[in-house]
Amino acid sequence: MNAVQTLVIKNLCFAKMQAVAELAVRTGRSIPSVTKTISELMALGIVSECGYAVSSGGRRPLQYRLNHQSLPKILSVSIDQYYTSIGIYDLSFEILDTIKTIRNPLANSNECVQAIMGMIREVLTINEGLPIMAIGLTIPGFVDSATGQNHSYSADHPLFNLSKTIEDHFGIQTWMENDSTAIAIAEKNFGEAQRSQDVLVVNLNWGVGLGMIIHDRLFKGHSGYAGEFSHIPLSDENRLCSCGKRGCLEVEASLTAAVKSAGKRLDEGEISSLKSLYEAQGHIRGEQLMHAANEGDQLSMEVLNRIGFMLGKGVATLIHIINPEYVVISGRGAKVGRILLPQIQSALLQYSIERLSKHTRLLISELEQVQLLGGACVALDKAKWNGTIPVKN
Repeated sequence: MNAVQTLVIKNLCFAKMQAVAELAVRTGRSIPSVTKTISELMALGIVSECGYAVSSGGRRPLQYRLNHQSLPKILSVSIDQYYTSIGIYDLSFEILDTIKTIRNPLANSNECVQAIMGMIREVLTINEGLPIMAIGLTIPGFVDSATGQNHSYSADHPLFNLSKTIEDHFGIQTWMENDSTAIAIAEKNFGEAQRSQDVLVVNLNWGVGLGMIIHDRLFKGHSGYAGEFSHIPLSDENRLCSCGKRGCLEVEASLTAAVKSAGKRLDEGEISSLKSLYEAQGHIRGEQLMHAANEGDQLSMEVLNRIGFMLGKGVATLIHIINPEYVVISGRGAKVGRILLPQIQSALLQYSIERLSKHTRLLISELEQVQLLGGACVALDKAKWNGTIPVKN
């Protein structure tokens, strides 16, 4: 597989139907070069014609698409502080079969890694014979995507070299990326971030992450670790953050903060539809809290309102520094976006300069399983395709 063929295939993965002129612009190659490549890929059975584009006044151009049904697949593994999910995508980014999710806290490092390996082994066994070209792995932390190492951990920690562990064990090239960066990539390719060249994507999860699209390019900073939104010191509370510092935004503007606040209020005897669950389990989980809030539970809505306001305070800071056209709230917390949005906007009115913030729009992501999708995007973009892509007969 030569460089131009690879570029054309990747572009057809992200935009399902394209004409030669459009592919030439997207790949930065000449029209004759792309035309020749399309002919080569059609001969291999990788690309086929799919009709004419809508006329813009002249002759309607032919469009082309991938025959993704016969092409290899991507295995995506998304990891956060408490859960691991796994799924297989085809090269049109359609999910195959059912996504598997387990509770798998990162804090239990050895058990966590063993569970991840077991999940991958199980999915590969169930789908034996299905060609997997790459594994995309997304995880919180200071991820060096070039080396696949997570520098949030020491070199002897089982999570430090997780991508190499997986690649060595299963013999499938494995590419690792920070969770919030991967979410921003998914939003840029398939979600709200397609709207503009300057977008900030907030990953509201157990912490608060950030992916930045600036001048239509992913911005990762000098060392590759830009976007540590959680640890901007904006909290007025003196509670210790997971990073070991005090005053971080995360302690007041994350789903973890909302769950802790709900538990405290339930302990104090407040009325809530979550009361019976709390008494039975001894705790409340984030998904349960968000579901209750969307069903109108007052306590759940109030604790989410609080984190929404603090999130807005953080977003105001970002607007002052970056001046984006859009801020997209994505990740797990997007499920309660309609509750969070008024509070974020209220905080922007209080803490931001109106001349700046009036030009920034807030949007709530509608993408499902966005981190898993981001992992598939990362794997496709970084995968090394040596020789011809294996085509299933």
